[in-house]
Amino acid sequence: MAHATAHHDTAHEDTSPFDVVLWGATGFVGRLVAEYFAEHYSRSDTSQGKISWAIAGRNRAKLESLRRDLKDQFSLSEDLSILVGDALDPESLDSIARQSRVVCTTVGPYAKYGTNLVEACVAHGTDYCDLTGEVAWVRDIIDRYHEEAREAGARLVHCCGFDSMPSDLGTLMIQEESRKIHGRPCENVRLLVTDAQGGFSGGTLASLFGTLERASRDDRVRSILADPYALNPPGTRSGPNEGSQDEGLQDEGLQDEGFQWGARYDQTVGAWTGPFLMAPVNEKVVRRSNALMGDLMEDRHGGDGYGPAFRYAESTQFGPGLSGAVKAYGTALLSATLVGVVATPPLRRLLETLALPDPGEGPSREAIESGYFDISLYGWGRDDSGTRFGVRGTVAADRDPGYGATAIMLAESALCLASGEANSALQGGCLTPASGMGMPLTQRLQDAGLTFDAEAFDLRG
Repeated sequence: MAHATAHHDTAHEDTSPFDVVLWGATGFVGRLVAEYFAEHYSRSDTSQGKISWAIAGRNRAKLESLRRDLKDQFSLSEDLSILVGDALDPESLDSIARQSRVVCTTVGPYAKYGTNLVEACVAHGTDYCDLTGEVAWVRDIIDRYHEEAREAGARLVHCCGFDSMPSDLGTLMIQEESRKIHGRPCENVRLLVTDAQGGFSGGTLASLFGTLERASRDDRVRSILADPYALNPPGTRSGPNEGSQDEGLQDEGLQDEGFQWGARYDQTVGAWTGPFLMAPVNEKVVRRSNALMGDLMEDRHGGDGYGPAFRYAESTQFGPGLSGAVKAYGTALLSATLVGVVATPPLRRLLETLALPDPGEGPSREAIESGYFDISLYGWGRDDSGTRFGVRGTVAADRDPGYGATAIMLAESALCLASGEANSALQGGCLTPASGMGMPLTQRLQDAGLTFDAEAFDLRG
């Protein structure tokens, strides 16, 4: 892979034999990422171009078995390099971080297994991307490593899977289209999960259960989950999502509440909506993007990120009428019950036994390939005359969201960082997909088969 102007020190670049090291390659999602690299970026007959990459984990025998499988399945002419380490052994992780421009990790729960790897990447100015949805852990990493990573030129990009890529890049897409059409960003963006088939990955569920369990016994974690601006930098940890909705939106039949726990009828789309389980994570990531990009967007657009009045919220969309209402209220009840169960240790252990796949396990390949998701985003704002305008967008994929689509998102995130394509003046620190890589990552995902579309939307229609 050709390297563009990079942010690392010259010595690090010259001594890094790998563009990407995939940490946790023998796990279920890790194997999917490895297969994606092997199929699209490891053969001379691929249009994308070859990369230098290695697989890494704690079990050499499993890594060697994976290497044989990849070589046979994808007719690789060269052997992949193998790096062995342990998530709880900082010295072994130090060696891995030193050898790569980007470390791409699928090993969670990250609060248990992720911190040492982050520290190693910061120490060597190595870029990093993960799949975490553990918002309290992300807050901890920001507090401990953001400034140090910024000074070292290490870009630490969290939440590079189904949570929170469609939310973060989808909102960026809406705002770029709004600036193109109307010369300014939307003041409000609302995401609706309109359809999906497939489940959360075992890692996502483990992270979710772990976060809710920590919240049940830790006031600080509870406060982070409840705070809509918990991931924002100092000085930006308040905003309009803390208060009541915009009365002007109510007057025009537009919904603009904060996080949605219950069921309600959304006049914007003419359908009932209910909670989206990952919204408490995704919403915070999007707001951090807005805060981080505030200074960056000024030169390009004459604006301040999405603006200090920016509001963002997510829900799951159901149908109109009685059936839609039943589904919305049922989802709200199920979500509340799940939170209560996870907060009760005996019930949580039972749920983990019933719901979580064993390590390295997941759905069948047929289920992954037949899965899909379809997400709609609606943005609205005001022009100079005070007239409201709208932008509507779609983010979709024809793979299971928690496994197949997530593997593509993580792989392309790592490659976007390694290639030097990332469109951001932020050369280090704890970043988000939108603030750390921007629209070039969206283009990579489109090229990989995901859908990102946006267009003007008549709010009066």
